Amino acid sequence: MGTHRTNIDEKIRRLIRPSILAMSAYHVPDASGLIKLDAMENPYGWPDEIKQEWLQCLSGIDINRYPDANASELKKKLRSVFSIPAEQDLLLGNGSDEILQIIALAVARRDAVFIAPEPGFVMYRAIAEIAQAKYIGVCLNKDDFSLNLDAMLEAIEQYQPVLVFLAWPNNPTGNLFDEDAIKQIIVSAPGLVILDEAYHAFAQCSFMSYLGQYDNLVVMRTLSKLGLAGLRVGFLAGANSWLQEFEKLRLPYNIGVLTQKSTEFILDHIDILNRQAQEICQGRQALFEQLNLIAGLRVWPSAANFLLFRSELLSGEEIFEKLKQQGILIKNLQNSHPYLENCLRVTVGSRQENEIFIECLQGIL
Repeated sequence: MGTHRTNIDEKIRRLIRPSILAMSAYHVPDASGLIKLDAMENPYGWPDEIKQEWLQCLSGIDINRYPDANASELKKKLRSVFSIPAEQDLLLGNGSDEILQIIALAVARRDAVFIAPEPGFVMYRAIAEIAQAKYIGVCLNKDDFSLNLDAMLEAIEQYQPVLVFLAWPNNPTGNLFDEDAIKQIIVSAPGLVILDEAYHAFAQCSFMSYLGQYDNLVVMRTLSKLGLAGLRVGFLAGANSWLQEFEKLRLPYNIGVLTQKSTEFILDHIDILNRQAQEICQGRQALFEQLNLIAGLRVWPSAANFLLFRSELLSGEEIFEKLKQQGILIKNLQNSHPYLENCLRVTVGSRQENEIFIECLQGIL
C-alpha cells in the first residue's frame, strides 16, 4: 500500500503542472445551520404563487434532451431586460467565473500579463494562474480604496497587459471607481479590458452604453447577486469580433435546460428581483448607519450588496470566530491583502438577519 501511494505521488508530481500543485482550491466554508452573510447572495426567495408557476413551467421540459446549445431564447430576454445594445453580441457562461476562464485561455500566451487593482476579486489572480499568465496586482489608494490611476497607467505602460480586470463596484471594498479614470485605462490599455459589473443591480450604473465606442472593452455581468446564485448564469456583452473567438473555447451545452428555462421564466418577472434589490439597498444603508454607531469600527461606503469594515479593538479572526460561534458566517479578509488587516465583509441580509448580526457584533465588541 505504501509503494502504491508513493507511485501515485510521483506520477502527480510528474504530470500535474507545478503552478497547479502550488495552488489551493477555492474554499467554500460549510454554512449549515448558520445565518449566511459571507457570499453576497440575495436573502429573499420568490413568492409562493411565482414558485408554483415556475414549477409548472419546468414540468414540460424534456430532461432527456440536450438544451439549446446557443440559449437563443434566454439571450433574447437578457437583451431586452438589461438593455444590451443591438449591435453587441452575447456570450453565456456557467456563472461569470467560466467567462473569465474562457477569456483568459483565449488571450494567454507565453509572457502574457494580466493586470487588476488590489484588493480585488480573488478569482482574477486564480484565473491568471490557471491560464499560465503573469498576474500584476496594482494597489488601490490605501485610505479609501479609490483607483490609483497613475499607478495603473504606469503598470499598463510597463507591462503591456493583454487583459485588464476592473470590477465596478469593486469586491471586496464595495466602491465605484471614478468613471473618467476607467475611461483613461481603457484608452491606454493595449489589450482587452473587462468591466466586471457583478453588482450592477445595487449600483445602477454601467459601462454597457460605451460598448462600441472602445474596441477593447467588454462588459460582464452575473445574475447570481440579483437572486439566481443557484442557477449560475453569467453573460458577456461585446463586439462580435471578440465573442466569436471566445465562443471557440466555450464547452457545448454549458447552460443546462433547467437553468435556461428557469432564468427565462424569472426574467419575465424581473420586477420581483428589482424590488428585492431595492430592499437590499435600503438594508445596506441601515446596516451602514448601525455599524457606524459601534465604537472601534471603521465602515466603508458601498455601492454593492455588502459592507467592508475594520475593527480597531479585536482582530478580524477573533470577530469572525466569535460570530461563527453565535451562528453567523461572514467573510474574514484578515490575510487576503496587506490593506485589509482586521477587515471583514458582511453581506446585506434580510432585516432580521441584519439585526441579529448587529446585536451579536455589539456584544462581541
